[in-house]
Amino acid sequence: MGCVSEKKPYVNWMFIVVNVLYFLYLEIAGSSENVYFMYQKGAMLASAVLEDKEYYRLLTSMFMHFGIRHIINNMIVLWALGDNLERALGHLKYFVFYLCCGIGANSISMAVSGSNAMVVSAGASGAIFGVVGGLLYAVIANRGQLEDLTAQQLMFMVVLSLYMGYASSGVDNVAHVSGLILGILFGIFLYRKPEKYYGQWRNQR
Repeated sequence: MGCVSEKKPYVNWMFIVVNVLYFLYLEIAGSSENVYFMYQKGAMLASAVLEDKEYYRLLTSMFMHFGIRHIINNMIVLWALGDNLERALGHLKYFVFYLCCGIGANSISMAVSGSNAMVVSAGASGAIFGVVGGLLYAVIANRGQLEDLTAQQLMFMVVLSLYMGYASSGVDNVAHVSGLILGILFGIFLYRKPEKYYGQWRNQR
């Protein structure tokens, strides 16, 4: 079994708080289900980034959600899994990992859709799929289990989440798959398996 670290997942909690506060701001200022309003407040639109050079949208859209159900679903998964990955990576690595997965997934989705796609998108799913990918690698590196997570559980979650995405309309599946792949790749680069040192577990940071 993988070791259980005592580190508090402050960075993951911070990401959750920022998502919730931004959602509340959007609801107070307008409506998170109004596409044009969301675009005005920083949601993704490929042409705005590629033609108008509004690169900030690659970041701001990660913290925006269309409606209460959207943010609840994403924050439950982030709360359930992000804590595990932050303990495995450490605070700074997790901070970089999360942002890189989210921005990277948005960038790949934008490149695939092209500047002619008039679709406004938002959500933390690209980054969250990255978290799942990073955990999947960490679990496999720890012989199939890390804390209370097993490879079978994560694989089931991946298959189910991707199936639900492709079976639904209005879902950015490219960002989901991209986030998952980026998460695995960044996990290989950033994660170091704990070593046994003088009879105790030592975390590599």
